[in-house]
Amino acid sequence: MTIFKNIINHKLKNITGEELLKYADQFNIKVNRQQSNKIASFLKGKDVNIFDDRQRTTLIREIAKVAGPETAREVNKLFIMFTK
Repeated sequence: MTIFKNIINHKLKNITGEELLKYADQFNIKVNRQQSNKIASFLKGKDVNIFDDRQRTTLIREIAKVAGPETAREVNKLFIMFTK
């Protein structure tokens, strides 16, 4: 299970806006291209464990500052799907 978690966290650290948009579309999450690019830029290089509730909550708060609260809620839904 640890390898799986590491792969997902590593992917988030290196995700592009286009990839994030693709995942959002795949899971019916409402994120536009501009928002996905902002979020991807924000996530670039961040060492965050989305499997840890505290770290994920802090990250979502930071994303809300960058892309807005509604987008942050949608991204949180996507993160939760990644962690299941």
